[in-house]
Amino acid sequence: MSVTMTVRLAPELKERLERLAAATHRSRSYLAAEAIREYIDLNEWQIGEVEAAIREADAGDFASEQEVSEVFTRWSANGDSLAAQGVAQSRGRG
Repeated sequence: MSVTMTVRLAPELKERLERLAAATHRSRSYLAAEAIREYIDLNEWQIGEVEAAIREADAGDFASEQEVSEVFTRWSANGDSLAAQGVAQSRGRG
């Protein structure tokens, strides 16, 4: 079951929505509901992750300096390797 809700849009946004609806053969209502659903899904996920991180921080659950250093070292080594591969590929050697 669905409910009706009124939303105010700037004229240019409404025009864009109408063009998109025509191009995708979907109704404006469908596209608006889908956009709202995706926005809510993303923001609920982000808020959940922030709240989980705050709980971990409040519990003192932090990575040690050594763990952080190992991650940076690993990413730096991978980044250097990937950068070198990219240069070789751009020169036709990869």
